[in-house]
Amino acid sequence: MRMTLGRAALALVLVTGSAPAFAQTGEITVWSWNVAASSLESTIEGFNAQYPDVTVTVQDLGNQQVFDRTLAGCAAGGAELPDVLSIENHEAEIFWAQFPDCFTNLKELGYTEEIAAGFPDFKRVELEVGDVAYAMPWDSGPVVMFYRRDFYEKAGVDPEEIKTWDDFIEAGKAVAEANPGVVMTRADFNGDTEWFRMLANEQGCGYFSSDGSEITVNQPACVAALETVKKMYDAGIITAADWDEKIQANTAGTVASQLYGGWYEGTIRSTSPDLAGKWGVYRMPSVTEDGPRAANLGGSSLAIPNNSDNKEAAWAFVNYALGTNEGQVTMLREYGLVPSLLSALDDPYVKEPLPYWGDQAVWVDILGTLDQVVPSRGTPFFGDADGIMNAVQSQYLNDGFDSAQAAADDAANQIALVTGLPIAE
Repeated sequence: MRMTLGRAALALVLVTGSAPAFAQTGEITVWSWNVAASSLESTIEGFNAQYPDVTVTVQDLGNQQVFDRTLAGCAAGGAELPDVLSIENHEAEIFWAQFPDCFTNLKELGYTEEIAAGFPDFKRVELEVGDVAYAMPWDSGPVVMFYRRDFYEKAGVDPEEIKTWDDFIEAGKAVAEANPGVVMTRADFNGDTEWFRMLANEQGCGYFSSDGSEITVNQPACVAALETVKKMYDAGIITAADWDEKIQANTAGTVASQLYGGWYEGTIRSTSPDLAGKWGVYRMPSVTEDGPRAANLGGSSLAIPNNSDNKEAAWAFVNYALGTNEGQVTMLREYGLVPSLLSALDDPYVKEPLPYWGDQAVWVDILGTLDQVVPSRGTPFFGDADGIMNAVQSQYLNDGFDSAQAAADDAANQIALVTGLPIAE
């Protein structure tokens, strides 16, 4: 028979951080994907030290399968869903909008405002609707520039002097000249809007307003981001490459920089192990000299379906993995998943110089921007807006529009047709 933990006792556990007076029992299943699934598995040992009678099974279904099966399960009234689900932040509102009764309000299980306040606002904005918290923030993607120290040094480029994107362009020309066959950076212009979204978020803009009620992709800050991407493209310092091609370029030594969320640290380290000591990290440049230099790309959350037969054990696991430094830093150390939990900044591991990164304490630099990231709403229409912007961006880069404003206006009009939302004045 499954033994459950009373709400009062559970609240005490959350406040004290100690193991319960009597352990919960039973089994819970978690759906996730790839390195995220492996990261969750790495926390089970620590979780079982506090909850030895709970068996956790993590199933790696792949990103698209988790999304598709969650939608199908919710449409079927919660049938065949697990006890815990991984949900990407930018897709989260698709689920809450269509199936609000499919997920447990975590506040009913012990997700207090005090716990929630331990995460930056940009991670919570898409996970909470009114007084309901549908999911708990997991990893994040604070954006930084990963760079090859040797290529920069050969060109006489000091990354600390790169404050603006104009500086980055000039540095890129110098790096290419000093290192034949090396391009400053790469972007997936054929299949993604990653660079536009990172620069737009840095400037405080996105596809939609902060409350999700208006289309804002043609506002000045977004226009400036799009214009900046084309400026780099026209200067020849940024060329097209998909995910696999970027990794190949890293290993082959044909690229000097990669702009990505902090989780890319694990990708570089694991796929290019022979380049230890040659890579470093610096803050992303801005549009202006004194402009913002923080953005986010990627990140997920964990939710508990309403049909779970063991919600208390599911919550205990979620709160251990995501709400404790021990859980979050275990995933950071083992698989490079970047914590959203602000207190993780105080963990000794975060401050350690890492040999692969030339003894730079890269996690201090990466996590140090978390509280500066401006929230950006995905809304239930993210997929529609992103697909439209991807096509518009490609056309704009190939001189299909007279200006960035004209391109952004076109994207806004198309998004309005698809979503029915008004365009912000």
